[in-house]
Amino acid sequence: MIESRCGILCSECEYKEQMNCGGCINIKTPFWGDSCPVKVCSEERDMNHCGECSEFPCSVLHQFAYDEEQGDNGKRIEQCKEWFKTEA
Repeated sequence: MIESRCGILCSECEYKEQMNCGGCINIKTPFWGDSCPVKVCSEERDMNHCGECSEFPCSVLHQFAYDEEQGDNGKRIEQCKEWFKTEA
């Protein structure tokens, strides 16, 4: 089951309960700011998640995945690959 646009597993995210976050697929505006460039891009391209994009993994997703503070060392990129495989 797809949980996010960028590959984050919302079911494992500490903010799900702390911030009452429904996940970017289910909310209009993320709790951390006015918008998320990954969410905006996926929705503008009418894609469920980044793994469906011909430009995957783009520089925006890569930056998020390897960010020193919020990144996950590319785990979300691998998750998008897995979701894409299950859709095929």
